[in-house]
Amino acid sequence: MQSPREPFMVFVSSNTKDGTVKKKIRVVQFGVGPIGASIVRLMRQKDSIEITGAIDSDPAKAGRDLGEIVGASDAPWGVAISPDASAVLSKPVDVVIHSTSSYLPSVMDQLLACLSAGCCIVSTCEELAYPFRKYPDLSKQLDVAAQEEGVALVGTGVNPGFVMDKLVLTLSAVAQRVDSAKAVRIVDASKRRLPLQKKIGAGMTPEEFRAQVAAGAIKHHGLPESVAMVADGLGFALEKISETIEPVIAEETIKTEFLEVAPGQVAGVHQIARGISGGQEKIFLELKMYVGAKNPGDTIELQGEPRLSLTIPGGTHGDVATAAVVVNTIPAILAATSGLRTSRDLPLSFFPSRK
Repeated sequence: MQSPREPFMVFVSSNTKDGTVKKKIRVVQFGVGPIGASIVRLMRQKDSIEITGAIDSDPAKAGRDLGEIVGASDAPWGVAISPDASAVLSKPVDVVIHSTSSYLPSVMDQLLACLSAGCCIVSTCEELAYPFRKYPDLSKQLDVAAQEEGVALVGTGVNPGFVMDKLVLTLSAVAQRVDSAKAVRIVDASKRRLPLQKKIGAGMTPEEFRAQVAAGAIKHHGLPESVAMVADGLGFALEKISETIEPVIAEETIKTEFLEVAPGQVAGVHQIARGISGGQEKIFLELKMYVGAKNPGDTIELQGEPRLSLTIPGGTHGDVATAAVVVNTIPAILAATSGLRTSRDLPLSFFPSRK
């Protein structure tokens, strides 16, 4: 076991005569799907980051060059993708960027292996964004493992991780009193990747959609986690967190790059999560994510003193913003106190390329 390290910011020096990086942050990408590929391409733009390895269980990717798999114009990079996590993690690594699954129980072994190797982790696992209510035992296990190694881990992304939780809490910094919080996010999924369009049930019949919801296969993950994060940040003692998931039915034919939705078929999801305290609704989060969505945007409203409202016209682009949040979190997780952290804990800001 490594001895606990002191928090630090970035392994770079701006004092060298030629302005070059003195020591880079060594990063491994764990999971090279569409989101992982987007993250990798962005990390490549940061001259203070060195991508030293990549892990993916897909046999079609094993042994292939990471730059070629992610479609980089400057490929090959000389970084081979490996299905053997232990081999990749046996080499010196500072941070693992983890993007394999939305479900925390499914990735526990992966996360623990990274922690055991003495690596900080930034993960896109939605259930890791604020897991304390749903998975208290798993949360404790991760927190203890990270503290023993003197490293930190966090689950983050655009939602959960920013729009409907971190941004809500940031806006509350200028309030003297907050009585309730509301966030509404409308996303046109026709401009998003195929796996997401499938995840929200686009093209299904309403009956197929409801069956898949009952099976836990169709939904956007993270709304209850965001409710819990906001509640704790605003000091609301919640008695209940509820969530509803309904289909959005297409009224006209909608074509995307990947599929076609006919009238009467499902265009996507309409989810609402509520936080109840003292019999009153204190937190209301509404997500409409469907192909062909009208008037996309993100809106936050805080009732209190004063009343505050913030709108991002067009909304925050999920795929672009997810990669950005993950990469911009790297300096913060390296500087964090060891243990399981959340985006609520971390001072997030833009991570410049320094090129």
